[in-house]
Amino acid sequence: MNPAPLLLYDGTCGFCSATVRFILRHDRRGTVRFATLDSRVAARVIGRHPQLAGVDSVVWVEPAGPDSPETVAVRSAAVVRIARYLGGPWQVARVAALLPRAWRDRAYDWVARHRHRLPGADQCYVPPPEARAPDS
Repeated sequence: MNPAPLLLYDGTCGFCSATVRFILRHDRRGTVRFATLDSRVAARVIGRHPQLAGVDSVVWVEPAGPDSPETVAVRSAAVVRIARYLGGPWQVARVAALLPRAWRDRAYDWVARHRHRLPGADQCYVPPPEARAPDS
């Protein structure tokens, strides 16, 4: 069995929680796991990837495979990876990867700055136990 991808997110952000619910609704494989940025799981990921220290962004963690190391993606790169993972019609968001990363990250940063004022931002959500990363 392949290890599951992991999404680290801001557990105090309702918009981020809505995003988790969206992914859970559209995850055909049912393998992605979730943990908040302030969890023990996130601390271990950051320990393995020191460049993530202080990151206040969604973080997509692709597990190591037999021939590849664990990789992480943040900000807009994480959104593109999520779209690829979800597949189906959501893959259209992968078109964003054709734009320069600086442009994509600027758009991501704008949404991130305003995320607490977006619809649903006042509702936090805890994924069900089967969708949570172990020890999160």
